[in-house]
Amino acid sequence: MPTPTTRDPDPAHHTTPAHGAGAAVPDRSTAATAKGPSGHPYLVLGAIVGTQLMILLDATVVNVALPGIGSHLGFSATGMSWVLNVYTLAFGGLLLLGSRIGDLIGRRGAMVWGVAAFTVASIAGGLANDATTLLIARGLQGAAAALAAPSTLALIATSFAEGAERNRALSVFSAVSGAGSAIGLTAGGILTDLGSWRWVFFVNVPVGAAILLLAPRFIKETERHRGGRFDIAGALTGTLGMATLVYGFIRVGESRWTDGRALTSFVIAVALLGAFLLNETRVERPLVVLRLFADRNRAIAYSVMLLVPAAMFGVFYFSTQYLQTYLHFSPLRTGFAFLPLAGLLFVAARLAPRMLGRFGAKTVVAIGLPLNLAGTVWITQLSPSDGYAAGLLGPLMLVGFGVGWTMMPLNTFILSGVRPQEAGSASGLLQTMQQVGGSLGLSVLVTVFGTVSRHAHGDAFISGATAAFTLAAVFVSAALVMVLLLKAPPRPALR
Repeated sequence: MPTPTTRDPDPAHHTTPAHGAGAAVPDRSTAATAKGPSGHPYLVLGAIVGTQLMILLDATVVNVALPGIGSHLGFSATGMSWVLNVYTLAFGGLLLLGSRIGDLIGRRGAMVWGVAAFTVASIAGGLANDATTLLIARGLQGAAAALAAPSTLALIATSFAEGAERNRALSVFSAVSGAGSAIGLTAGGILTDLGSWRWVFFVNVPVGAAILLLAPRFIKETERHRGGRFDIAGALTGTLGMATLVYGFIRVGESRWTDGRALTSFVIAVALLGAFLLNETRVERPLVVLRLFADRNRAIAYSVMLLVPAAMFGVFYFSTQYLQTYLHFSPLRTGFAFLPLAGLLFVAARLAPRMLGRFGAKTVVAIGLPLNLAGTVWITQLSPSDGYAAGLLGPLMLVGFGVGWTMMPLNTFILSGVRPQEAGSASGLLQTMQQVGGSLGLSVLVTVFGTVSRHAHGDAFISGATAAFTLAAVFVSAALVMVLLLKAPPRPALR
């Protein structure tokens, strides 16, 4: 799920997290030493925001295309979730490493190379004729996104003068970050209906080509920061550990809890994640600065950032299946069915900064999460006979508005009191928690769906989906309890 950015009055002091954050916003000295051709502001912003939008959309644009992908490439009902999970696991697991690479080669170079790799991987995904090829392409897309995304916000800081000019650029960036994932659901429906499922991948080619044409010519390169080593061991053990854990849950969903492969996967996952934590305490430049969790507010905010996407990815996934399976919506109609969610999320994200200044971050989150919870609980009542208006419209509207007022205010808790030299790690970890939470949460919900649907006496899909929605509501409930334990941070100034 996206995290819309807040407009910080002094971006030199920290990173403003966004979907694609992870790079520290350079200070004025860094911006001053940026070298390269000066660009036209609209073209510069277009290349940066285009990168952000392309990466955001790919986390959800395939949702509506999943039935077509599943039937054409032979995915099972639970196995289709891998098309989403492989992307988010690679993206979230490698994001902090991608930020470090950007420090070394320059932010413009990292974005350009990431977009180039993303475009090539998109072509491979669109041409895939078997499940394995598609999943490899999705993994490569996620890895490329992890290289490109951390540089987008940093390049706004180096390309636009501090003050009104930068604020206008950040406003556009925030709007895209706020609604990008939800817009992906609509875009996926349009592309699938007018073309085929392959066009959710091919659409990235002209966008990527435009960015590759504009960025080297108009965006200045940033200063390169050498020194230190890449935490390759951390990246491998963390990403493989999460992937193995997700595989174990999905395997259970397809078979049972006594399945030998599933149990073996869980054991390997525990070993890999244990090795990851041990590694992070010993290396000079860890991917995850564990002392960031010592602050109670920050630890709670990170946990909420894990739980909310865990619930929302499941809501998107099973709602899409319901619309196309029971209501027989075309991909186009399915995409448009998510427009109310996208629209209200966008509106809430734009209102959130003003609400934040007026009422404080804790109050705004404490309003957003109950709305989110109400929508998720409502959707547990879904039945085969419900139409779109009775069964989904209301819940999706509540979820959209609730998420818009939940995610962004949490930035305040995560960045409050963080040391300047750790701001990049703090905001990058935020993005990682979102991606990993979405992937792990969806795998758990798919497990519940598969287990319940196998033993259902009535409609198998509805029984499984209702159980998954119920667990999603439990995730949101846990997040709400955690938010109530937060201590209110200082309020930002009204915009």
